[in-house]
Amino acid sequence: MAGRARLDDAPERLVRAAVGLLAERGPSAVKARTVASASGLSTMVVYSHFGGIPELMGAVADHGFKELGRAFGEVPVTEDPIADLFAMALTCRRVARENPHLYDLMFGLSTRATYRPLSDTDLRLSGRSPGFREAHAHVVAACERLVGSDRVERQDPEVVAAQLWSMVHGYITLEMAEHFVEFDDAVVEVLLPMGVNFSVGLGDERERAEASHRAGARLYESTVEGR
Repeated sequence: MAGRARLDDAPERLVRAAVGLLAERGPSAVKARTVASASGLSTMVVYSHFGGIPELMGAVADHGFKELGRAFGEVPVTEDPIADLFAMALTCRRVARENPHLYDLMFGLSTRATYRPLSDTDLRLSGRSPGFREAHAHVVAACERLVGSDRVERQDPEVVAAQLWSMVHGYITLEMAEHFVEFDDAVVEVLLPMGVNFSVGLGDERERAEASHRAGARLYESTVEGR
């Protein structure tokens, strides 16, 4: 029975082991034998549950999005949707910085080298994964609240969410690649005013957008302190 229990939770253990290897040593360290060793299982279990490392890495990316979705869920919903969205942007930045290699994998910036391409696009494209959909749903919901308010012009919240998703992840990618080293505080000097400009472009008043972004920063800090 103990052996059965060990195998029942094998997929989760393998994924968590791979996440740990990514954080500590990067994608080149993720191999069947290293994952098996880190999880206390055999290499055969890796292949029997996932088929190989490419499939395992797809599950790892989905795990990353689920964690991101959980982090989004910790951000309180307030009466200020722009503040909520900025708090979520800062939350996403925190998650990315906690495991940069996992973030790169989630957003297709790096892959574990393999000679066997995946034919199943649902496995290759993390944007179709359940974890991604769960995380992105939080962003869409906040954008729906924004579009339903009197702050911006009426528009498709899905499109607004896609635009915001692109802007935030573009910023995070560049910051982690150290493109903003000339700034004393890139969040204050780049991300926050970019978010204000984005909000104004949607139809908000600049002064009101600035106040909301400052409120979002405070909301984020209170969320982190309460974890």
